[in-house]
Amino acid sequence: MSHGALLGIAAAGVGLLLLLILRGKVQPFVALVVVSIGVALAAGVPAADLVKTVEEGMGATLGHIATIIALGAMIGRVIELSGGAHAFAHSLIDRFGARRTPFALTVAGFVLGIPVFFEVGLIILMPIAYGVARASRKPLLVYALPMGAAMLTVHAFLPPHPGAVAGIEAIGASQGLVLLMGIPLTAAVVVLGYFVSRRMTRREYPMDPAVRAEVYEADSGGSGAGSTPVRAGDGHGTAVLTEPSAVDTDVPPPSFGMVLALIVTPILLILLGTIGENVLAEGSTLRAVLTVLGAPMVALLIDVALCGWLLGARRGWDRARVAEVMGSALPPVAMVILVAGAGGVFGKVLVASGIGDAIADVLERTGLPALFLAFLTALALRAAQGSATVALITTAGILTPLLQRADLTTGQLSLVALSMGAGALTLSHINDAGYWMFTRLAGLDVASGLRTWTVLTTVMGCAGFVLTVGLWVVV
Repeated sequence: MSHGALLGIAAAGVGLLLLLILRGKVQPFVALVVVSIGVALAAGVPAADLVKTVEEGMGATLGHIATIIALGAMIGRVIELSGGAHAFAHSLIDRFGARRTPFALTVAGFVLGIPVFFEVGLIILMPIAYGVARASRKPLLVYALPMGAAMLTVHAFLPPHPGAVAGIEAIGASQGLVLLMGIPLTAAVVVLGYFVSRRMTRREYPMDPAVRAEVYEADSGGSGAGSTPVRAGDGHGTAVLTEPSAVDTDVPPPSFGMVLALIVTPILLILLGTIGENVLAEGSTLRAVLTVLGAPMVALLIDVALCGWLLGARRGWDRARVAEVMGSALPPVAMVILVAGAGGVFGKVLVASGIGDAIADVLERTGLPALFLAFLTALALRAAQGSATVALITTAGILTPLLQRADLTTGQLSLVALSMGAGALTLSHINDAGYWMFTRLAGLDVASGLRTWTVLTTVMGCAGFVLTVGLWVVV
């Protein structure tokens, strides 16, 4: 089959995927599987090999990422239900002082955004933003905008978040190097976002009366874990009730230092493993030990055990309670894991059908560096269908054949992964569930959300890409 025909099939497949998700409101997992099967058959993959291709794509992807996503979700859930997230945020506010509370909440969003998924983090921290806005009588957006943007930035750039993990594994990058370069890069983007949001929030924006009443007219008891639930739109014209989590209030919350140590532990282990592989002599005992401890799955598993002991058992939870809390983290991420697996199927189909090579030929002829192509592809997919995770997974599937030809180093591939993350951060707008969740919780109308949240995420994504280009020169 000619390259032109294969490219036409690929374009039709992506178009159908967007149509199913946006217009048909089909669940992304189902849409990806259906489109993958259709593209495979249209491109000439033998019917007898179809099931094998699907299974190989799903298995290869989930074999790498399912455990990492699940363990990361468990860590975040234990920190959340132990009261550690609330305690961590309030400790930062106390340390930074009243004048720097917006920056303290931004730092809290950045740090807690590493183990806690964006949606969960927003629900945890937004009542705190409500409380400080009520106490200071300042606009809620002063506190909520940089905090929410910080969490979304981490969600797009860094593991163990599902899109980042899937993209890193698909293109053959290193999670350790992504963390080593990505954490300071993400921190710089978050700080930039904080200053940009300060300029944005110098003016006031229209605020939903119900949210205004919740923030400024509720009594002081309404800003904690038991505050009135807020309805947040899911981007499809319906509303979901975001109930506060059942935080354990029978014992004092964990200390600031303990929560920070538990968040940093798996990151340090992964970084040590990466450094050991690049610095120590091959065959040395220390390198072997660090390689095992620094494997993302092992590092997260160690941290899960530490969280269960330090935040659970030592604070009065019995083994059944610890198991229950960890188990409660899995249902919310099950569909995310399946979506990542379906993205792997799509990528496998592109390779097996020859479409991947055809796309690689076209992309090579554009003359654009891989870094630019990764950013632009992820940006286009993010703008078109809304989900950062789907944008990252699909971009990785499209670019993998090109990246294999390019003979890039592991460090360069890791920067490509970060460039994809920058593209996936941009243009969070009305087709993104995260946009609706933030704007509803912040009481913004559509126009105000586009002028603040969408503009800020786009500025931060573009800044992240510029920083990635700067690192490429060094690497």
